[in-house]
Amino acid sequence: MADTAAGPPEGSSLRDRVVAVGRSAGLVAVGVASADPFDDTRRILEERRGQGLAADMQFTYRNPERSTDPSRTLRKVRSLVVGAWPYPSALAAGSTGARETRPHGAVARYATEDHYADLRRALDAMAQVLSDAGHITRVLADDNALVDRAAAHRAGIGWFGKNANILVPGHGSWVVLGAVLTDAPLPVEPAPVPDGCGPCRRCVDGCPTAAIVAPGVVDARRCLAWLVQASGVIPREYRIPLENRIYGCDDCQEVCPPNRRVDDRPVGPAQQVDLVDLLGSTDGQIMERHGRWYVAERNPAYLRRNALVALGNVGDGEDPEVVASLTAHLTHPEPIVRAHAVWAARRLGRPDLLQLVDGDEAAEVVDEVRSTPPPAR
Repeated sequence: MADTAAGPPEGSSLRDRVVAVGRSAGLVAVGVASADPFDDTRRILEERRGQGLAADMQFTYRNPERSTDPSRTLRKVRSLVVGAWPYPSALAAGSTGARETRPHGAVARYATEDHYADLRRALDAMAQVLSDAGHITRVLADDNALVDRAAAHRAGIGWFGKNANILVPGHGSWVVLGAVLTDAPLPVEPAPVPDGCGPCRRCVDGCPTAAIVAPGVVDARRCLAWLVQASGVIPREYRIPLENRIYGCDDCQEVCPPNRRVDDRPVGPAQQVDLVDLLGSTDGQIMERHGRWYVAERNPAYLRRNALVALGNVGDGEDPEVVASLTAHLTHPEPIVRAHAVWAARRLGRPDLLQLVDGDEAAEVVDEVRSTPPPAR
């Protein structure tokens, strides 16, 4: 099992020094694994991609042979030092960053701050110990070159939950993961962490779109966290379940008993984005504020798309500011934006605004206008 003790390990071995530095840098778990190819993981990725479960997701699905073989990234790699960085499991109440009378969009907890930057600093600190000892290193975090959950499981960081997340004992899945690849022959962990889920299926039953189709298997075509990152039109059947989410979804984590028992974690800021403000911003301002998120094609039109669906679900069709946002986006240059503005206007009981798209020949807009209107709020 990975080192998750409160204090740094004692001893003079290179492994112990690396772990101690990682722990001192803020990692809540550090483990060492062999760098052998993850053959079972590669087969799983290929099978799920073949079944369509990955949708258009790229990341580690893009090249499974690479993402499951660390030697493709570092030719002489012998060990993986895997670390878990914690992010807040609870958010501060009453600090939304938006006027309470205006509609806001929700952001998943992991994305409220740049936790990957903190993770990389901790991984870099461990890599420096290895470099000082004469070894080659490569740090990977949120990188399509490594399936980090498979590496974390092998390193004894935690077990695979039914929602496909890694759960770290005492910290749940409120962590981001990364690894240091090195040519150092470090002692590996003796065994993976045993399954801690048992018969529990709260994440399966709690998913608002039934995206967890089997234990540990997520259908990205239904997963709200993926749909807000994917390009193209958000499928109509998932727009109302999306509620006010504009980036990510925490539902399967929030209902998880091990996650709910985490009570000694820092409280993070409530990342509630003012939807009227976001929609009233320039593209440059949107990317300046939110560009560290994964935005499809680096096109802010997709964040506008998400915000329009959220606005349709939580806005007020009689609010002048909301109406102004709808009006502006029904005449937006991007067809994908105009199409979702049509949906939002109908959802808010404002079909009168659709005169603004009369004569619009864009396929997305025409299809939206011809579709069955959503139930008005």
